[in-house]
Amino acid sequence: MLQRWMPRRRRVTLADVWDKVSPAQLLVISFAALILLGTLGFRILPGLYTGERLGWVDALFTATSAVCVTGLVVVDTATFFTPFGQAWILLLMQAGGLGLLTLTSLVMLGAGRRPSLRHSDLVTGAGSAFPKIDVRRLVSVVFRTTFVIEGIGALLLYGAWVGSFGWEGAIWPSIFHAVSAFCNAGFSILSLSFMGEIGHPIILGVTMSLVLLGGLGFLTVSELAAYGRRSSERRLQLSLHTKFVLAGTAVAVVLGSITFGYFEWGNTLAGMPTAEKVINSLFASIVARTAGFNTVDFGAVVAPTALVMMILMFIGGGPASTAGGIKITTAAVIFALMIARLRGEERVSAWNRTVPEETIGRAVGLTVLASTVLVGALLLLVAIESPSQSNGEAEAAFINLAFEATSALGTVGLSMNTTPTLSEPGRLLITALMFIGRVGLLSVGAAITLNAGRQDFRYAYEDVAIG
Repeated sequence: MLQRWMPRRRRVTLADVWDKVSPAQLLVISFAALILLGTLGFRILPGLYTGERLGWVDALFTATSAVCVTGLVVVDTATFFTPFGQAWILLLMQAGGLGLLTLTSLVMLGAGRRPSLRHSDLVTGAGSAFPKIDVRRLVSVVFRTTFVIEGIGALLLYGAWVGSFGWEGAIWPSIFHAVSAFCNAGFSILSLSFMGEIGHPIILGVTMSLVLLGGLGFLTVSELAAYGRRSSERRLQLSLHTKFVLAGTAVAVVLGSITFGYFEWGNTLAGMPTAEKVINSLFASIVARTAGFNTVDFGAVVAPTALVMMILMFIGGGPASTAGGIKITTAAVIFALMIARLRGEERVSAWNRTVPEETIGRAVGLTVLASTVLVGALLLLVAIESPSQSNGEAEAAFINLAFEATSALGTVGLSMNTTPTLSEPGRLLITALMFIGRVGLLSVGAAITLNAGRQDFRYAYEDVAIG
């Protein structure tokens, strides 16, 4: 009789489990599932290879590199894969560049369903920078903008390549590289990447433009589009976010190209006309921030150049973009904080606007986290790849491994010809870095944003001596 009145245990449904998944967990799960799908595709799908099939470790590495739009490769994409295999890589690049959650949001919108707040936070990735953003409109703009820009880029590349590849032969390279450039992936189906195009300013110019547009971020691109229109007979003001992105990008590109040209003028750029040296320096600076194309052999650059490229790779592009790194806005906020402290100012401001303390804390926390991950991973990578080398050999290999680790964490894809020589444990570590760089840091950033302000108490103050 008592059993009759006992409350029944509620059955746990899939919807209950879904509601308990945090945005950060959802982001990680989505990208992990896409990488798993890509890995299985490389192992199972027929007709992807011209010869031997990739092993499990290399399949995982390549799938992660494509989904995380990195571009590091262990085999030559141009010769190892058939057009079907290259198409599989392109599909993974496109899905990873747009973001799996953006894809699912589009499906939901098409079915007439409104995305949840969790989906909205992950799709925009903007936090409080754009509090009035219309997620439905943003998703639509993301897809329309992506395919329009990629289409225009493919047409321009086709026009430049048709003389070399022919009317039919130029179609696939144009499409593949337009997608790879805008998604900031860095995959190329040219065996020498763009090293054979150093004297073609149109090809390099189109590629640089695609990389820059993909690295600015959809939020910035959307605001710039709105800025060109008038609202209520007055011009809209650009947000502080967009100003930081544009100014930071300009400074990084200019300083990067100047330093690259200075150190490589008589080295990897030697023998080129002055105009070609300038445009190839600019190309190197732009792609180093997020896309792994190259017009020179990075295995031959001098140490100062490698260091400058690592700094650019660590910083990356804009938020809510296909770029990696800690993001240009994070670096800009850290720089503004340094300037404010040197001036003795308590608050951080720029363009007559004050940056919130919470945003400064997130920027510092993300930078410290990324630096810690990079140093720890580099220590492991050096221990794995050069445990028994002499001091001279280890020092020579260190810069190559540091460059590789930074490129992986920044999801850039540039390499000093080190990737194919890595051992399987080393490749697995680089795979983990690519995943962390694309998903992990974003997840931590989202978690910090969503958890901000939840602590409703504080402990007593006690100062600490600094410096």
